Amino acid sequence: MPIFEINLPKTIQKALGLPPRSPKRAQLRVLKKLLRRARYTAFGQQFHFDKILLSKRADKVFQQSVPAYNYNKIYKEWWHRTLEGESDICWPGKIKYFALSSGTSESASKYIPITNDLLRGNKIIMIKQLISLFKYSDVSFSSIGKGWLALGGSTDLQKEAGYYAGDLSGITAKKNPFWFQPFYKPGKKIAKERDWNNKLKKIVEKAPEWDIGFIVGVPAWIQMCIEMVIEKYKLNNIHEIWPNLGFFAHGGVSFEPYKHGFEKLLGKPITYVETYLASEGFLAWQDKQDGKGMRLSFNQHIFFEFVPFDENNFDDNGEMVENPQALLIHEVEENKDYAILITTAAGAWRYLIGDTIRFIDKVNAEIIITGRTKHFLSLVGEHLSVDNMNKAIQLVSEEMNISIPEFGVTGVPFESLFAHHWYVACNDAVDSDLLIKKIDEKLIELNDDYAIERKSALKKVFITVLKESVFMDFMSSKGKVGGQHKFPRVIKGDLLNDWKNFIAK
Repeated sequence: MPIFEINLPKTIQKALGLPPRSPKRAQLRVLKKLLRRARYTAFGQQFHFDKILLSKRADKVFQQSVPAYNYNKIYKEWWHRTLEGESDICWPGKIKYFALSSGTSESASKYIPITNDLLRGNKIIMIKQLISLFKYSDVSFSSIGKGWLALGGSTDLQKEAGYYAGDLSGITAKKNPFWFQPFYKPGKKIAKERDWNNKLKKIVEKAPEWDIGFIVGVPAWIQMCIEMVIEKYKLNNIHEIWPNLGFFAHGGVSFEPYKHGFEKLLGKPITYVETYLASEGFLAWQDKQDGKGMRLSFNQHIFFEFVPFDENNFDDNGEMVENPQALLIHEVEENKDYAILITTAAGAWRYLIGDTIRFIDKVNAEIIITGRTKHFLSLVGEHLSVDNMNKAIQLVSEEMNISIPEFGVTGVPFESLFAHHWYVACNDAVDSDLLIKKIDEKLIELNDDYAIERKSALKKVFITVLKESVFMDFMSSKGKVGGQHKFPRVIKGDLLNDWKNFIAK
């Protein structure tokens, strides 16, 4: 039995916001809805939401009245009060759930407020994405009605004084509707498992009992799970045990570096569906087959602003300046990098999420993720982005027919100038000198600034090739195990010292 019928009445399609709308008008409507809901909160009273709502240009007045926040600032000034049990601080009512988000380079957990309003908006976007799959051609829709393997955080949330905390994926799974339970794998019991390695072992044990058609998760951990299933049951590919596997919904990191290695595990092609589901909300989703980007969730529960990712708005460490230039959705330009400020139905106000994106289709609000504000490398002006790194790894993997599931890069002094040092995960036999030569060549082709600096101050590029298990063991040693956590593409500071000490053992 399929979860959704293919043909939906036009009234339902319209209610779900499927026809294209003006992003400018839709965003203004979303902002006003959020302001009305929060106008009696402490935040809304301090920043005079009632006056903003009465203004002719509520979006511009909102930008002028409310400061931009990063996590540390909004937590220090506001969110700590919600964590201490106060009601009506940044969003109506008492916050009962918090998503733990540590990021890839920070040790302390961030507590991101989660509300029913936010989860409701997330679910509507999920339904929109499911419905959009029926527009795809040459795919087996019977897969949607099979088992759904969601590899996420534990649903056994931490019980604290007056609230629960855990991964957003765990909170979402815990609140799955009853009608979805027959499709949901690994099931309630395994989903509660907090030990990630034990969870994977139990999934592998149960694999022959399931008919999986749809998998959801971060590429590295999904790939590891599939590899474990193939190894245990002596399979040639995963389709020998899950013949109806037809879809992989991925997010969290670029899939490009993983794709070549992942497809070695398949017996037939599957459809890839990209999502942009962060702890703070469901920001964007791929709504057409073979689409190069994702459509922003501009007409539901998130108001977006876009800060040009340049030296005027960010310092050398990727920290946002006090009063950044912030553009509205109709003011952006295509093919320029922006950091995102979001305002959500959980009390995040003009909040810097930390990702950088690029519009590839402004009319339809389609974006690609290009990296993180703090995850770029520019020792001498090479301006090497995560997007450049991902693309280079993808091209080299395909050219050399190898799998590189993880990698990280750091900048180091070299003689009187500088160098880059790559740490690459590869279980295949590979000539490391040839590998770094090809990566360097691809980056020179992809990035003019990099090409210039390779002739001057960036004198050398080093590489260390390690087994994939080394990267996973390091993440485990840092307590960052599971679908939420990703190995940092740019390694800096204390994390770099910890990494060097770890691989030196």
